[in-house]
Amino acid sequence: MDKGGNFLITFLSSIISIFFALPFLGFLLVFIITKLVTNNNRKSVHRALDYTTILFVISVHFLIETIWGKSLSWLIILIMILIAMIFVFVHWKVKEEIVLRKVLKGFWRFNFILFLLAYITLTLYGLLHRAIIFTFSN
Repeated sequence: MDKGGNFLITFLSSIISIFFALPFLGFLLVFIITKLVTNNNRKSVHRALDYTTILFVISVHFLIETIWGKSLSWLIILIMILIAMIFVFVHWKVKEEIVLRKVLKGFWRFNFILFLLAYITLTLYGLLHRAIIFTFSN
């Protein structure tokens, strides 16, 4: 591969890594771009939320791997499947039919909230854990 191709791959992987490490930047970027295009705050927040959920999910995976040295991606997927099943069941009980678009939207936005909270919690835990280890180690 030529030098230009290597540079492009390195550049893109660096950008993606930044968004996985700091998913709030991705949220902010999507919000700003959508706000400029639509001039609608509510729609911009919803689009940013929808498009960056995956960043928070992947970020939580990497935080878990960094803190405990184990990949728990199977557990993340299992939790997401269980949440989807609960959303389908509750939607069916309430509406007596399943409107897939509404179920998916609710499922995805709930995952945003869940993984946002997990990201914040794990980040704080990781920082405190490392600070305590650094402070009290010989």
